[in-house]
Parts: sequence; C-alpha cells; structure tokens
Amino acid sequence: MKPNDLPAPWTLARRANRMNPSVIREILKVTERPGIISFAGGLPSPATFPVKEFAAASAQVLANDGPGALQYAASEGFGPLRERVAAQLPWTVDPAQVLITTGSQQGLDLVAKVLIDAGSRILVETPTYLGALQAFTPMEPEVVGVGSDSEGLALDDFEAKAAGARFLYLLPNFQNPTGRTMSEERRAALSKTAARLGVPIIEDNPYGDLWFDQPPPAPLTARNPEGCIYLGSFSKVLAPGLRLGFLVAPPALYPKLLQAKQAADLHSPSFNQRMAAQVVEGDFLDRHVPRIRALYRSQRDAMLAALDREMAGLDVQWNSPDGGMFLWARLPRGMNAVTLLPKAVDLGVAFVPGAAFYAGGENDPEALRTLRLSFVTATVEQIDRGIAALAKAIRQAAGGGA
Repeated sequence: MKPNDLPAPWTLARRANRMNPSVIREILKVTERPGIISFAGGLPSPATFPVKEFAAASAQVLANDGPGALQYAASEGFGPLRERVAAQLPWTVDPAQVLITTGSQQGLDLVAKVLIDAGSRILVETPTYLGALQAFTPMEPEVVGVGSDSEGLALDDFEAKAAGARFLYLLPNFQNPTGRTMSEERRAALSKTAARLGVPIIEDNPYGDLWFDQPPPAPLTARNPEGCIYLGSFSKVLAPGLRLGFLVAPPALYPKLLQAKQAADLHSPSFNQRMAAQVVEGDFLDRHVPRIRALYRSQRDAMLAALDREMAGLDVQWNSPDGGMFLWARLPRGMNAVTLLPKAVDLGVAFVPGAAFYAGGENDPEALRTLRLSFVTATVEQIDRGIAALAKAIRQAAGGGA
C-alpha cells in the first residue's frame, strides 16, 4: 500500500511501506483447513509445555506477590529472572547487562531501532531468519546476504562485504531456517575476523538448548562480549505464549536499548516474568529440556526416515540437523517451491518456501528451489503421511504423475 492509496486524511510513513506480512503467518492460515498436515510453522510442540508447573507457579505468584505481579514494573525486567539468565550463560555476565524482552522478536526490533539508519549496511546469513528481515527492513537498511555453507558463514564473503557494515546478524545454533550449526573452527575464525574488521555481531540463539547428541560450541558472544549483542528466548524451553525473551548487551550500549524498550512497551508482563522465574527455580530446566530434546530427536528421525523412503528416485536433497526444529530441503533443478506449495496443500501437506528467508531471493533460482520443513509439531504418523504427500506433489510437478 502506498501513502496515496489511503483515504484522506491518512498518510503512511515511508517505513510502513517497507513492512510486509509474514509469509509463514499467511501459510499458517492455510494450514487451519481440516486435514492439512503442516510442516510450515516454527511452533514448539504443545506436548512440551509445562502446564502443571505454570498452574502451580500462577497460584504461588498471586498468593505471595499478587500486587507486584499485577503492577507496572521496571523496564529492565524482574530482578530474579535477570539473575537467573545471567547465571546460566557460559560466560561472565552481570545481571545489569540483561534486558528482559517481550519475546526475542522484540530484541530484534530494539536492535533495529537503536543501530540502523536509513541506508545503513547490515549483513545477514544466506538464508536467514524471516522475522529478523521483518524487524530490520522498516528501518530502511541495505540488507546484504553473506554466503554460507554447511559449517556456517563464509568468511571470505564476509570480509568482502564487511566494509561499513553496522552489524552482522546470525543464528549459529540449529539455524532457522536451515537447521545448520556453525562449527567451532568457523566460530573462532569469525569472532577474530569480526573483531579485526570492527563489525559487531548480533547473535540470536533461540534453539541452542535443543541439541540432540551434544551441545553446540561456545557462543560467539562468549569470545568477544564487548563486540556482540546476544538474544535468547524462553519460548522454546517453556512456552511461546509467555512472550518472554532476553538480550545481553555491552554496558555502553545497554542504556539505549533500554530506552527503546521503554518507548515500545514500558516493560514485559510482570506476571509472566514472575511465573517464569518461579518455574525455572531449582533444577526444573535440567529435567524438562532433556524431555524436549528426546521428543524432537525422535520426530527428526521419523522425518529423515520418511524422506529416505518417499523421495527415492527424486533429485531432492536435505540435511540432517543436530538439534532444533527444522530441516532444509532442495528441490530438483528448475523446480519452484512457491508454485509447488498450492499443489502440496491440495494433497494435504504444507511447508514454507525457502525464498522468503533470503535477502532479495525472490528471483534467485537457487533460493526458489529450497523449502523449510518443521518436524516438531507433527506425530510420526502425520510425518509419514505428510512426506508421502509432498513426494507425490513433487512427482506431479516434475511430470511424473502420481
């Protein structure tokens, strides 16, 4: 919509014209149709939500500190929750560096408001998280995609594009959308290179606790805390409906992020923060998160087995993620995931076309071949039926009939 498309007296700000709907949210509307098996949404499994623990925490919070839980509060966040976040990070963090956010998505919005001017160059992985592109784009930056491989960001391409960049944004652990994890060697080299070039890093880590066989390497922020902002989330280990995340920022940058937070929402919900602090007290996460890992690993294995079985004879490629919620697939050359999607939906299965995750990838033939599959909200039986339906759609699109 353009400013002159609105009826008088309304005129849109220029930045509003750069806001676009989430492709994933639009696809999720389609998946509400009865009978659709969805591999589209990046939603945690409801089976992992600690409902009983939150029921008990709700009662305790209201009984012990009801007025505080229901009152306005400090913009920085609930003190005990900030202390818990700082204590569980694998490098020394002062709780005063922790800002509780309304989901980690708000952290991206605050970063955009504080660090991006119109025309600023920012660097992102290829492909990258769609929600980050949505948060950054209204600030009118020049978004530059940096090449990546199975080990993570390509250092030579990063160096070639780093001049003048405000920051590099990346997800090193079980990345959304690809599921890949940056190797230790690549992290060490990238940290040194970014410091040498003077490029700050925005490290987004919502999936790092969801490893299957072994934890991922140490965060980039642990290697250069003054040169990084670290984003985390409670959505994947507790529940996304809480809308609680956090960021850790260098002390010199923290005040401006706090001011942006105050302007956005004053503070994240006091009641939710107190409930989360109550639930994670003690060793609850040490017992709870391994159950999530076991469930997600079994679902990943089921999807990999179904792909092996159903895609036989098709030139379809996919990876095997070591954690997280997604795997990444590539269709036969010349095929388009965007045009394949409605055919797949007609057969009862949905996915997210990969082009949405590329900075300017709408016309890139390689980007158009890609798609993201989420394996964590479907049962094994649904995974089997859904992958079979997807294979049938691919065969039909390739002219091979049923």
